[in-house]
Amino acid sequence: MALLDDAALWGGKVNIGGWTEAAGGTHDVVEPATGATLGSVGTASREDVYRAARVAAEAQLAWAAKKPEERAAVLRRAGQLWEDHGAEIQDWIVRESGGIPPKAQLETHIAANECYEAAALPSHPHGEVLTSDEDRWSFARRRPVGVVSVIAPFNFPLILSIRSVAPALALGNAVLLKPDPRTAVCGGVALMRVFEEAGLPAGVLSLLPGGAETGQAVVEAPEVRVVSFTGSTAAGRKVGEAAARLLKRAHLELGGNNALIVLPGADLAKAASAGAFGSFMHQGQICMTTGRHFVHESVYEDYVSALAEKAEHLPVGDPATGHVALGPIIDQKQLDRIHGIVEASVAQGGRLAAGGSFEGLFYRPTVLADLDLGNPAFADEIFGPVAPVTRFTSVDEVVDLVNANEYGLSVGILGDVGTAMQIADRVHSGKVHINEQTVSDEANAPFGGVGASGTGARFGGATANMDAFTEVQWLTMRPEIAPYPF
Repeated sequence: MALLDDAALWGGKVNIGGWTEAAGGTHDVVEPATGATLGSVGTASREDVYRAARVAAEAQLAWAAKKPEERAAVLRRAGQLWEDHGAEIQDWIVRESGGIPPKAQLETHIAANECYEAAALPSHPHGEVLTSDEDRWSFARRRPVGVVSVIAPFNFPLILSIRSVAPALALGNAVLLKPDPRTAVCGGVALMRVFEEAGLPAGVLSLLPGGAETGQAVVEAPEVRVVSFTGSTAAGRKVGEAAARLLKRAHLELGGNNALIVLPGADLAKAASAGAFGSFMHQGQICMTTGRHFVHESVYEDYVSALAEKAEHLPVGDPATGHVALGPIIDQKQLDRIHGIVEASVAQGGRLAAGGSFEGLFYRPTVLADLDLGNPAFADEIFGPVAPVTRFTSVDEVVDLVNANEYGLSVGILGDVGTAMQIADRVHSGKVHINEQTVSDEANAPFGGVGASGTGARFGGATANMDAFTEVQWLTMRPEIAPYPF
């Protein structure tokens, strides 16, 4: 049986203990490649969110009380459902987000792995035995935080939802999920349907698509204790400020202007391939996209030529109907921003080596060369298929260049491993990949950035997930009531 075929079940609705009409109305799901309407989802109002938070707080108590093996079984079944229904969900990812089929396959594959990894969390050690100078046992134990809000973006709608939803549920929490309304089916409805079929009790996961007002409500709802946000740095600052005011924890995975360093002697054919993938994968709409190419002066011109050659030959088009490398930009607003940065960069002295043109929402992969640090394409996170390139002369210089940017999410270093290791110890970044480009993610690896890229590694692997979605409680125990001087 298909998970998403029955649009009458979920179309135009939210899920609060079950599918229900949304007080905030409905929102059309539009295919960016064609402009066609694929369906509709509900828009959660503030009242919907507050009701969902109350339902979640009540459902969470029973969910957390379940045996670890029972919670683990739900996560394992969810993992299998991602595999069983992969083709159906991948089709929605392609059409709704504009991703090419291999990107969609990656999303369902990682979604399954996130659930399998999370299934181990219920039986993971949840504390430690402490020493004490008193005649008692002393423990530090991990407890669920209660209700977690997950706010996810459009670009990898499934991965960037499930990586918080799965561990939060596994550790005994209830979750309010607010996907981006542009990708609310593959990033929201699909998760809701998978966990329904996996046997998750009603109310433990709520689906609340919507815009800024909905996002504000899932942060401010009194029952929410932790907010897991993935999105732009500007929006993340607002989420962090609101959460701090309410004394709630906010885990913020934000933007990036990630550096790829090409060292002297690097294999240029492989380096250009890595650079093209890093900048052009999913139209550059990835927080880990390679946004700055630092190339040693000895190989600079050859690298620019090889990268431009790659860009010129990458096919762009509708990923649902043709074999393409790049699909559409998510919407006109984002395309206008991308093209505006490209035009401004050329006007300020940048050399257009490839691309710089578009048709509809399809933007050609673009290479900009000869940029200085103040050039818009080098200073800003573009979030589009643009590869800005500049040269460097020494290790000291390239370290300074990398660290001069406010972001610190991912760095790739191509070439001599010994030199790369020295650079890795000096750059400010949440992730460093030697002889790989900047885009990489695994379910068991800690993920996060520093500086304007967020509040550190808050997703991935048992340690980060336990820190993110539990509270530490101190528990002591005596054989009988302690004597006191009062």
